[in-house]
Amino acid sequence: MIELNRRKALALMGGAAAASALAAPAIAANRKIRVGALRFTSHSGSFIAVERGYFADAGLDAELVFFQAAQPMAVAIASGDIDYAVTAISGGLISLAQKGAIKVIGGALAEEEGIDGQQILVSDAAFKAGIDHPSKLDGKSYGVTQTGSSFHYVGSQIAKAEGIELSYKPLQKVGAVIGALKSGQIDAWNIVPHIAKPLAGSGAVHIIGAVQDYIPNYQTTTVFTSAKNAADERAMTESFLAGFSRGVDDYAAAMIDKTGGEAGVNEMVDLIHKYVYTDRPREKAAPSIINGTMRLNKNAALNIASVKDQLDWFKSEGLVDSSVSMDMLVDPSYVETIG
Repeated sequence: MIELNRRKALALMGGAAAASALAAPAIAANRKIRVGALRFTSHSGSFIAVERGYFADAGLDAELVFFQAAQPMAVAIASGDIDYAVTAISGGLISLAQKGAIKVIGGALAEEEGIDGQQILVSDAAFKAGIDHPSKLDGKSYGVTQTGSSFHYVGSQIAKAEGIELSYKPLQKVGAVIGALKSGQIDAWNIVPHIAKPLAGSGAVHIIGAVQDYIPNYQTTTVFTSAKNAADERAMTESFLAGFSRGVDDYAAAMIDKTGGEAGVNEMVDLIHKYVYTDRPREKAAPSIINGTMRLNKNAALNIASVKDQLDWFKSEGLVDSSVSMDMLVDPSYVETIG
């Protein structure tokens, strides 16, 4: 049955896309939910809510389900394989929203001035050839997971600002993009700092710019669910957002505000390490986890202006249908909207 549902979700996406402050919730009765995530520090709100019992406090029995890219997560939401997820807006997600399968209900990771965000990287070969600034990437290859992914959107905004052209190379998974960049098969990419900084530190790649210089206040990831959950499971959805938001608050307090001092940072690193860089010893994983600290929106507030900019770009590029509206994509009734 799961496979049938997944096929239906892929069909909804269409051939092009497939290729490529919260109200107090009514306590759910120990409802079982499945939460999609990537093994990134930017998903720490979900990790913390599971580990510290915040989902359980909200009446939810939450299971984390891990993915390697954004679009498969959107398919899983539409098929009912998972209930909630945090990921970037992609062409696949928008197409599913158009079909009435998905709704964005909140915001998660955001670029914020004064906090290191996503970095723009080039291969060592490209750097040695003189590409030390994004303006010098004209005609060069740029890694993306899929056509119509968030990486594609970011690359396009860099290219537009610099007046250059990029050649986008879809490689399906983040790990494959990393391998291609390190080996010089692609020239450039953008990624969150917990991945960018260690790669640069190894000498295999080089940081040549920051995404926030090109897309200020970028709503990098959003919280989303099925349209059915958004419309018919309000108590459960509010409970999810309440638990998730408590996790986000803990993350910001420990890693950005440092209210618990060094001990608080170390405790949070220990928790996140259960999910991120699990193949590394704690002492080697810790610097990368700390370097990956970015802003997660309080109470899952959503930068609606940034989401609209992204939707407009997807439509202008012909990656989604021109008739898709913000009402199709976003249910703004759950959280504060910005912009």
